[in-house]
Amino acid sequence: MKKILIIGLLFLFSSTVFGADKAEPLLVEKQHFSTENFTTVSGTTLPQVNIGWESYGELNEAKDNVILITHYFSGTSHAAGKYSADDAVAGYWDALIGPGKAIDTNKYFVISSDTLVNANWHDPHVITTGPASINPATGKPYGLDFPVVTITDFVNVQKRLIESLGITKLHAVMGASMGSFQALEWATRYPDQVERLIHVIGAATMDAWTVAALEKWALPIRLDKNWQQGNYYDKERPLDGLAATMLNITQDAMHPIIYNASFPDFNVLDEGALKDIRTLPKLNQVLAQRAMARAKTQDANHVLYLIRASQLFTAGMEGNLSAALKKISAKTLLLPATNDLLLRPENMRTVYESMKSLGKEVQLSEIEGGWGHLDGIFSISPKAQLISEFLEE
Repeated sequence: MKKILIIGLLFLFSSTVFGADKAEPLLVEKQHFSTENFTTVSGTTLPQVNIGWESYGELNEAKDNVILITHYFSGTSHAAGKYSADDAVAGYWDALIGPGKAIDTNKYFVISSDTLVNANWHDPHVITTGPASINPATGKPYGLDFPVVTITDFVNVQKRLIESLGITKLHAVMGASMGSFQALEWATRYPDQVERLIHVIGAATMDAWTVAALEKWALPIRLDKNWQQGNYYDKERPLDGLAATMLNITQDAMHPIIYNASFPDFNVLDEGALKDIRTLPKLNQVLAQRAMARAKTQDANHVLYLIRASQLFTAGMEGNLSAALKKISAKTLLLPATNDLLLRPENMRTVYESMKSLGKEVQLSEIEGGWGHLDGIFSISPKAQLISEFLEE
């Protein structure tokens, strides 16, 4: 078992997509969407919002074959395919999306967009609007003057995007983790437009434990001396704090099974650490290097805004979860991960029972694997047939 898990990790760290076949890659092109006078839930009107998006497959004449994919916390619109045949990595759900796959692009028009305040500001393939964007009123980055945004705001920007394409109904909305929040928000806020909901490794509302856990991600950024209350855009970036945040996110998203298996040569009696308190164990040195590389593609303020949007999430932005779930008319497939320690599966088991009691058409099937929260990305292939059949119902 341990060997199998280590092989799986080698696939990840060598940038090979789990479940991908040897067929020619699906080549995709990043698109740019811009909209004006967007008013957030918090009441601020942004004069202009820009996001990136991409699509797979063809929109039919009736425009009723659309599947919207909503991405996870550190993700982007890049759900499948490659921007170039030479790209080392395909989109995160390439195992599911493409010709002849579970989400068959010979049948469906699949669309995915970058969220507002997308973390990956320094990724050249990402287009987003957030604290690092230029405030037209000042000619400088917004910084913390950017309004607090919510999962509802993410959805409302997506709604403007699909409406610009003449799309009024979605065959399905599917998302993992923070993407599941957006998918559920679609189903509760715009029930007449969503026919099917696929909710992966997610939640229906934040509880006290999760809100506190998410603040643990924010704290290293706030404590970095270079953060400067978010005013660092013409100065040194708070990369040390952001890298520490990446360490926290990665560990929280992984189960100890896979985390430990990724370090088969781990030695608890590390020689350097034993000799000098200033020397990190080799394990921590490796993790720090990886985290810093990841931090360099992201913006610290954007990460803080994503954390806040997640902390504020509850379906439909209603205090009464049952009332929000009652609004859902979409057929629903819940796919929590059994070993998820971040967004725990017992919460979705409760949601399943609640939806059943409300007379909703709902299924629950747990994803098995050793990744923990990340099973929703790396261990979802065994659910491909179930997803395909659900989309055909």
